[in-house]
Amino acid sequence: MELEYKVVFSRRKTLTITVERDRSVVVIAPEGTPRDKIHEIVESRKLWLYEKTRHARKYDPLPHPPGKELVAGESLLYLGRHYRIELVDGGHQVEFDAKFLVPRTLAGQSEAIRDWYVTRAAEKILPRVAVHARNLGVTYKEARIGHGKYRWGSCTPNDNVIFNWRLIKAPMFVIDYVLVHELAHLIEPNHTPRFWNIVRAQAPTMEKAKAWLQQNGALLEQEL
Repeated sequence: MELEYKVVFSRRKTLTITVERDRSVVVIAPEGTPRDKIHEIVESRKLWLYEKTRHARKYDPLPHPPGKELVAGESLLYLGRHYRIELVDGGHQVEFDAKFLVPRTLAGQSEAIRDWYVTRAAEKILPRVAVHARNLGVTYKEARIGHGKYRWGSCTPNDNVIFNWRLIKAPMFVIDYVLVHELAHLIEPNHTPRFWNIVRAQAPTMEKAKAWLQQNGALLEQEL
């Protein structure tokens, strides 16, 4: 059976293979790498790739349709905790004060809370990227909040780091793990023992964070 994969060429010196949360396989290869060489490497790891793409728990679809209504009494996840929604009179945007204060005029408009999440993600996550980068001794071109659904973070071939806005729903120790994970790829592109040692040294709660994501990842993937 032929294994389908996407090839992205970069200025990096090593070839890496990743399996996205939608089961697609992406190969990041140094510029100029012959296609037949890439195919040979992929073929040599075919068994591992088939096991990854058939990982039942990681890739199962959501158990119920994503999203919630912005109605009183409902709750939303923020930094690992659930907070209730309260509809209020007046105002033009969502506010937060130990609960989500939603103007009645925005009730039912999921875009309003999604915009709030994206704004909070930029405010809380991006400064921490800079801190972890200094601690790791790495530099990146740009850090930004993205809207992809199947990855919590990514390190692009051009040394940009992108983090999913949905991460703002997770506890801070999980956010820190994802930030360190992607930044560590600027030192070691592959998931080698050296890579995991780097991540573990900077994010000591790595195993706890990985377990949290495995158990709660479907909640983060919901629009709200």
